[in-house]
Amino acid sequence: MKHEAINFNDKLATFDKHWSPRIIAEMNDYQFKLVKALGDFVWHDHPDTDEVFIVLEGSLDIEFRDGKVTLETGEMYVVPKGVEHRPVTKDECKIMLVEPKGVVNTGDAGGELTAENGVWA
Repeated sequence: MKHEAINFNDKLATFDKHWSPRIIAEMNDYQFKLVKALGDFVWHDHPDTDEVFIVLEGSLDIEFRDGKVTLETGEMYVVPKGVEHRPVTKDECKIMLVEPKGVVNTGDAGGELTAENGVWA
């Protein structure tokens, strides 16, 4: 077994595409994913799981049909399962997501921002 720390900046440097999560680690049935975000994502929900957003760098709004939460560097938010939401950022934002294996980034909404699942950084 190899014992190495996972460096977020090194992993983020391996890709440029926005809204395309990259797996950096797994724990039980959960994955830790890094995402570079820019602009508006699609309205979607995840009916079977909560979704954790941790802002590593930048600022992120998570919009809801009845409001929004703004996250700055070093802050996190848990979107409860089944709650429709849309991440939005004016400038590039670097985020860690924590969610179960197999979660599709756009939920059932689909569309051109749906990322390939299971891609590692």
